[in-house]
Amino acid sequence: MKKISAAIIATFVSFGAMAAGDPAAGQAKSAFCASCHGPDGKTTVAPNYPKIGGQNADYLVNALKAYRAGERKGGLSDFMTPMAAGLSDQDIEDLAAYFASL
Repeated sequence: MKKISAAIIATFVSFGAMAAGDPAAGQAKSAFCASCHGPDGKTTVAPNYPKIGGQNADYLVNALKAYRAGERKGGLSDFMTPMAAGLSDQDIEDLAAYFASL
């Protein structure tokens, strides 16, 4: 019984850990991101642009939603807020899944 319960819990935990977005769809939407963060999310065009390739998907989702809502201030928010303004929740999830997968 313990083996079955552990297997069921492990299955749900692994599903919960997966990104809600589609990395392939995120890649298709990433051209604007790549213009500053690089196609791999790690080759930035300026030294103060963050490397987002390989970043935690939840962090990226939260950051993009905060930029979109105008809640994230300072740093590069003057650039990121307008970039995130037109993104849907699904766009954000997809982009986060893509960049997290790099």
